[in-house]
Amino acid sequence: MTDAKIITISDVMTKSVISVDATLTVNETAKMMEDAKVGAIIVMENNTPIGIVTDRDFAIKIAAHAYQITTPIKQIMSSPLFSINSDETVRTAADLMYDRKIRKLPVIDDGNVVGIITSTDIVNLLAVCVEEDMRDMYFHSVAKIYTNYSPYN
Repeated sequence: MTDAKIITISDVMTKSVISVDATLTVNETAKMMEDAKVGAIIVMENNTPIGIVTDRDFAIKIAAHAYQITTPIKQIMSSPLFSINSDETVRTAADLMYDRKIRKLPVIDDGNVVGIITSTDIVNLLAVCVEEDMRDMYFHSVAKIYTNYSPYN
């Protein structure tokens, strides 16, 4: 296996991503997600990615606010859209996901959505890592946590 510090997003991302126009309704979007068996859809406006809708958005936002099924998907999407380039490392993606408390991260190269990386993708990668990679990731995580509490930062 290659060194976990240099595995890129393109090595582990899911390349097939579904996107919808921001004017679609929550009902139409939910049906698309069900048909495709995906947990996230990218929301586009004028061919530009502007947000993401996850199964969690449906569970929390629609239930909490009792939105109608005819509500435009733009109203419940998560925005601003955090994304990453395909040539970044998986560690960079994991750090961004941790910092932003997100589980799904679109991969965007030159303004085009080329994939998505999820926390599940990272867990699956960890499942096949060698012990040295695991130790390195552990120490990286511990150092990051303690940096947040350091009186010198």
